[in-house]
Amino acid sequence: MKMRLAIAAAVMSFSMAQAAMAGTPALLPSPQKVTPAPGVFDVSGTQIMAEDAGARAAARRLRDLVARSGGPALALSTKGAIRFRRDPSLKQMGAYRLTVTPKGAVVSARDDAGLFYGAETLWQIIAASQDGRIDAVVIDDAPAFGWRGVMLDSARHFQPVSYVKSLIDRMAMAKLNTLHWHLSDDQGWRIAIDRYPRLTSIGAWRRPAGAAGTDPKTGKPVRYGGFYTKDEIRDVVAYAKSRHVTIVPEIDMPGHATAIIAAYPDLASTPNPPREPSNEWGILPNLLNPDEATLTFVEHVLDEVIELFPGTYIHVGGDEAVKDQWKANPAIQARIRRLGLRDENALQGWFMAQLGAYLKAHGRRLIGWDEILEGKVPADATVMSWRGIDGAVTAAKAGHDTVLSPAPILYLDNRQSDAADEPPGRGQTIDWQHVYAFDPSPAELTPEQRRHILGVQGNLWTEHVRTTDYATKMLWPRAAIIAEIGWRNPKRNWPDFSQRLVTAMHRWDRMGLGYDVAPLEPMARFTPGKDALTATLRQPAGIGTIRYTMIGAAPGAASPAYSQPISVPYGAELVAQAFDGDTPLGTPRRWLATPDRVRTIDTSSMELCGSAIPLRVEDDGETDGVRAVHPVDVMHPCWIWRGAPMDGMRTIRADVGRLPFNFAIGKDIEKLVFDPPATKAGEMVVRRDSCDGPVVANVPLASAVANSGVSRVNDDLKPQTGTHDLCITFTQKGPDPYWVVDRLTLTP
Repeated sequence: MKMRLAIAAAVMSFSMAQAAMAGTPALLPSPQKVTPAPGVFDVSGTQIMAEDAGARAAARRLRDLVARSGGPALALSTKGAIRFRRDPSLKQMGAYRLTVTPKGAVVSARDDAGLFYGAETLWQIIAASQDGRIDAVVIDDAPAFGWRGVMLDSARHFQPVSYVKSLIDRMAMAKLNTLHWHLSDDQGWRIAIDRYPRLTSIGAWRRPAGAAGTDPKTGKPVRYGGFYTKDEIRDVVAYAKSRHVTIVPEIDMPGHATAIIAAYPDLASTPNPPREPSNEWGILPNLLNPDEATLTFVEHVLDEVIELFPGTYIHVGGDEAVKDQWKANPAIQARIRRLGLRDENALQGWFMAQLGAYLKAHGRRLIGWDEILEGKVPADATVMSWRGIDGAVTAAKAGHDTVLSPAPILYLDNRQSDAADEPPGRGQTIDWQHVYAFDPSPAELTPEQRRHILGVQGNLWTEHVRTTDYATKMLWPRAAIIAEIGWRNPKRNWPDFSQRLVTAMHRWDRMGLGYDVAPLEPMARFTPGKDALTATLRQPAGIGTIRYTMIGAAPGAASPAYSQPISVPYGAELVAQAFDGDTPLGTPRRWLATPDRVRTIDTSSMELCGSAIPLRVEDDGETDGVRAVHPVDVMHPCWIWRGAPMDGMRTIRADVGRLPFNFAIGKDIEKLVFDPPATKAGEMVVRRDSCDGPVVANVPLASAVANSGVSRVNDDLKPQTGTHDLCITFTQKGPDPYWVVDRLTLTP
């Protein structure tokens, strides 16, 4: 009864939200002020008039977006019912007014950006129309924050220019205006520097770890990576400028510098530096030597970076610089004493101060991660807060401008749901509602201090985001949620916002733009019965209504709505899908009701025994092949199957993955211990009830040793009765190869 009341309340809340939105455009991001007006304007066959170059650019943007989303054809002309014009009374940068009457539509703004944003809003209104007729309305709008950003990590995995441009175009659709481009790290250097060609000839290429590092056809090492030429960067920068997106390049230092040091070993802080970029993920110890030669090198690099990127900010990193190499280097210790500094953190602060002064002398501003606050940095340095919001609070109180990009909430490589087909990445779940709930106005700051908060940014780190398809799914729709926060920072109303988000998804569908649909699609949990399975359904996103059939056919808008666990007879096929009114969301999910269904489980449905470094990692199959994704805690490779049905089970079959251990965890490697193997290849050990419980199976791994990717192994089970938790671990002498579970099946 309580469940039915809760569902009824949710439906009522959802219906009330829909009623409140009646007559209001479903826009994302939402405008500051919307005033409905009487009448309707028919856009079909309309011409667009623009009075100057900036207005014409906005007019072309409107025309092109309407065409791409399947709307009516619009033409630019010296006269027309849609007009773009200047209005000096709109003082704020990016502000605009959109007025729609039965006679036409007028976008007014003081600057080019405002005209452009007005065009984006008018496009969304037209795209929502079924017949080209749109309601009259007056929209007064302006951004809440000047920095509305996304960070793309191209250092770990290189994305082609076409992808970067497609991301910029899509950012502009959501009124995002800053692309933070992470162009260097331990795993790769991505920007051509004429004075230092080895940065790209050596620093842009690495050999992947494990089997992916060898060409299966030739047996030769794989050369993996790439870089952007100067002409390509100029093209991307111009493309971004035309869409009012500023690119902030990042050259990370003094840490995350393995690719630099591999190219130019004389810049290293250790006598035996690496000779190629790393294929490990984590925090590596390689730091630049903070001497005069390094400063000269960095200044030369910055000269060429400044020439390519005309924006105000140059990001110089400053994060995760482990100081062990500096502590062990006598020359660096002598430099600390000579400069009168207290320690290695102060030395990093001194190094950053030199970069800040150099940038200021060249008309630019330094921005870095919040670790730069640990040393003395220039007064005009901007701080990007990633370790929660504390860095932003400290920076704002000290008078520094700051950008909020805190982990984990705005780290877009975290998974969005616990669905099995989410892309690889970090193991923590940060769902859409969590992102939407983020408040960029820390309560501990005064109104004056809050003026130092420039805005918000979502960061897509790509250690485990190998493909552009993965990147797109990680970015969208969360980047659109960040756009909502950065543009409007509204009072939070998830039912209202989720409807506007769904409307945006329908636009994306028509335009062929990808996003992560897994949170929209139903998930099922089954419990066995004598003649049927009981299915409990849920949708991670909490949007729309789940509908289902049990005849194998896809559900429709008139199919039964799921409200409580349902009985599915053995042999029936349950098919479920979420619906937004009459419109389906995602794709249907199918489950055949058989006794075997509750005897099989994949690791996405199991629990990790620990949470020290939870990840979803790919196996190391062929570089361009489809790879399995495995949830694992790097520090504790152990999984628990809750409530496994053991009655009459005689065999356990396991799909296991064999990965390279390419995780840079420093001294923590000493904490990663395994039970000794009984055989050379090791075993998968299955224990009952707890990870200290009795062993019910020792599955030999010998047949899987020679394979990359996923292999199948099996063994007999000791007879058991009832339902038990099963704990799965591996025996081995060391962490490489690194075994993981993919799927388990019990058979009678």
